[in-house]
Amino acid sequence: MWIESLECKNFRNYKNLSVHFDSGVNFLYGDNAQGKTNILEAVYIASTSKSHKSIKDRELILFGENESHIRVVLKKKDVSHKIDFHIRKNNTKGVAINGFPIKKASELYGFLNVVLFSPEDLFIVKNGPSDRRRFIDRELCQINHIYLKNLSDYNRVLNQRNKLLKDISANELLKSTLDVWDEQLLNYGKKIIADRTQFLKNLTEIMKVIHGRLTGDAEDIVLKYEPSAYESEFENQILMSRERDLVLGQTTVGPHRDDFSIMVNGINIRKFGSQGQQRSAALSLKLSEIKMIEQETNDKPVLLLDDVFSELDSHRQEYLLSEINSTQTILTGTGLDDLVKENIKIDRLFEVKNGNVTYLEK
Repeated sequence: MWIESLECKNFRNYKNLSVHFDSGVNFLYGDNAQGKTNILEAVYIASTSKSHKSIKDRELILFGENESHIRVVLKKKDVSHKIDFHIRKNNTKGVAINGFPIKKASELYGFLNVVLFSPEDLFIVKNGPSDRRRFIDRELCQINHIYLKNLSDYNRVLNQRNKLLKDISANELLKSTLDVWDEQLLNYGKKIIADRTQFLKNLTEIMKVIHGRLTGDAEDIVLKYEPSAYESEFENQILMSRERDLVLGQTTVGPHRDDFSIMVNGINIRKFGSQGQQRSAALSLKLSEIKMIEQETNDKPVLLLDDVFSELDSHRQEYLLSEINSTQTILTGTGLDDLVKENIKIDRLFEVKNGNVTYLEK
């Protein structure tokens, strides 16, 4: 799988953009705030229907315009496909695959698989549980459409249950209807817990190998699942927390409160790890994503690297570069430094300046 071209209209700082990529390594370079990251963001949106940044859709539209359009042409098994993505200020987003509209934007998941690595991915290691849950959900949704449906249904039921908990404070008679929502919450929640358990187990096996190579076998890494409630205990925990939920007006137990720890040599590196250990773990995590998607789909994802070299020392840079030889990679940077020129074969080079992308002959 690889991306042949990207077209954007009225997206971010691009009035009209057309870029044709190579199936190998594509390097976008230029000063900061010129639009390099916006190109990766457009590809990511075409893959997942969402920006990797926590923003509203209307913020993606060029100032003064009412809508924007993203078109990605990709090749899978020697057949070209087209994704069209419309973002409108005052309406729902519209998505079409090969000219046929799809009902839900979430149906994009798995059609174009990408792995995005940016300096912000350190947040997965360093920040709170929501960043780690988002990581699990994003990856599982790409490789498991059943998980995507169960997660969507779980979130729908969760919202309904939370609304009911608030309504009960004004009308005690509604309390008897909680059982109906609890049953559905348990049904979808147990499936999510089971899938997350297996996912982290499989990812740990891949990470152990990658992290061992990266650290010269000096560090052993484990992803430790920390569910709000284990699958076998979920029903009992929901019942026990009911009175607390009624007081707070929200559901306090379930997969929406899950977390996982990254353990290196038995130590939780979010709390006690060095910055170097945290960066190595983030790099191992991203490279493991690539391997897992490849195993599950029998195809390689597209790798998006957003200015990650500034955050990695020379050893980690070299290791990353050695791992991306056979994967289409679109990477950004602020210049053609010696490290990149000496350690990576650039198949297509672009300069990004003031929202203009220029292909450069090497």
